[in-house]
Amino acid sequence: MTAPLSNDLRERVVAAVLNGESVRAVAARFEVAASSVVKWSQRHRATGSVRPGKMGGHRKRILDPHRGFIAERLEQNPHLTLHGLKAELASRGIAVSHNTVWEFIRSEGLRFKKNAVRP
Repeated sequence: MTAPLSNDLRERVVAAVLNGESVRAVAARFEVAASSVVKWSQRHRATGSVRPGKMGGHRKRILDPHRGFIAERLEQNPHLTLHGLKAELASRGIAVSHNTVWEFIRSEGLRFKKNAVRP
């Protein structure tokens, strides 16, 4: 992902638009996309600032609220498979993919399908 362009450039672009230049002329002069000029001008009108918005972020894991249920089910039935656990979650109205269940179990350090030979 690329970094946002500098606030100085954004301010100069918006100032040029506010002085009456056309969006396309400003875009050509500062070598930016016309859509960027429009968006920066809209942001300036709406917020009074040309600073870029937050980039990226963190999405909450969908299974976090159900950790207790998952841990309990794995404790009750250590031979429960990922597909079995996925089916149990689906019966509770939680539709997730096989990979989502696997990633959650792995990240939480939970274990399943115990093998007597391996610890």
